[in-house]
Amino acid sequence: MTLSPTVPEMRYFVTVDDQTLEVEIGPEGLRVDGRPVEAELLPIVGTDQARVRIAERSHRVAAQRLERGRWHLHLDGRPATIEVVDERTRAIRELTRASAAAAGPRPIKAPMPGLVVRVEVDEGDAVQEGQGVVIVEAMKMENELTAEAPARVKRVLVKAGDTVVKDQPLIEFDTLDEEGEA
Repeated sequence: MTLSPTVPEMRYFVTVDDQTLEVEIGPEGLRVDGRPVEAELLPIVGTDQARVRIAERSHRVAAQRLERGRWHLHLDGRPATIEVVDERTRAIRELTRASAAAAGPRPIKAPMPGLVVRVEVDEGDAVQEGQGVVIVEAMKMENELTAEAPARVKRVLVKAGDTVVKDQPLIEFDTLDEEGEA
């Protein structure tokens, strides 16, 4: 990829499945995970597809934007969903995750108005990620609400038979240490 010296350097993080690649575009060309890569993108006239040449290999690709930074691709007929973020966005996400982790596990809140059918934990209980903690009936359906991460139940704010409103806190948690203690 030949770029003019006036092209500013840009860095992106491209995630496909569980693999993240660092892609740099700058005056010296394209680098993926620090290695120079020859690449070319050529639209296929009259279609929503393009031909991508990477090194000596050529691929047919069609891309559909799902939302900001997320794309659904068909690369040589194989589907894949990718996420592309710039380094600023990635840094902000990492800071947000770090501060959220420092604040501890988020409380369980009612996803909609309803009736508490059953509370499945008591204060002081240790819970695992995905473990059911409370069941709320809404619109004649029972919804089991689960813990997002390993934690210890700090406070149970409702009991069976309580009516709840959307976003009402139901269960609060404390972070577990490495031995599973709060």
